[in-house]
Amino acid sequence: MIVLSHYQAAPLLQARQEGRRTAITSLDLGISTAEVAIELDFVAFPNGDTLDWECIREIQRSPLKCFAVEASSIREIKVFSTQTNWMRTLMPTGGAPTTLVSGTLMHRIKDTDPYRDTLSKIRAIAPVHGRVLDTATGLGYTAIAAAKTAAQVVTIELDPAALEIARQNPWSRGLFDNPKIVQIIGDTYDVVRTLDAGAFDRIIHDPPAFSLAGDLYSAAFYRELYRVLAPGGRLFHYIGDINSKSGARVTPGIIRRLQEAGFNRVVRHPEAFGVTAVR
Repeated sequence: MIVLSHYQAAPLLQARQEGRRTAITSLDLGISTAEVAIELDFVAFPNGDTLDWECIREIQRSPLKCFAVEASSIREIKVFSTQTNWMRTLMPTGGAPTTLVSGTLMHRIKDTDPYRDTLSKIRAIAPVHGRVLDTATGLGYTAIAAAKTAAQVVTIELDPAALEIARQNPWSRGLFDNPKIVQIIGDTYDVVRTLDAGAFDRIIHDPPAFSLAGDLYSAAFYRELYRVLAPGGRLFHYIGDINSKSGARVTPGIIRRLQEAGFNRVVRHPEAFGVTAVR
């Protein structure tokens, strides 16, 4: 599948304006590059697909959208979830795309991109090895990054619509073709209670905003995370900008509840927008 955003449309329009017969752009949102033919009425891609210039201009005019190329036309990558009543859309950045869920960004994009943001979380609990629990799949970036060094990654997603978006995102391919990644669809709060004690060496807890999933910030849930973490295991808990006004308000309570659940060495990591803790 060819997937384009305004970042990829811009060099095509520039090549046409300059009268060139070919242009170099990406057909997978920046992962790789390809040469495409610039014709009078359309762009021709290496796989034989074409798009007329009005489609290219529509992509260029849509900075918050990603489009799949299908049968010489474009389709915005978005999914409405009948389970959560949330609209999910794939949103481009200068690097890996993110998702907008009911208008809320699911990744940091200021001074970073979603994949580099993910790597900062991974580094906070390095080395990542053994079995890893990822409590919120989303686009799968955490699971993909952790699986590079872990023996196995178990990743949980509440909303099947999130996985439908991920299947259309070139940056999420590893979520579906890496045998070390095990996907579970269900409510993380309930699923974690069914997991074996001490089963994971690392946990990456990157929940939705408190307003969307307050139970994933509760003392009861933290006790379950403590239970499934192996002795000496490490937890990363994403919070948001802990130095912001809202971060300064919520972070102390999160730290207190983690400590009450049994975690020790709870350390703030402002560079990763979260805290780490050890069992």
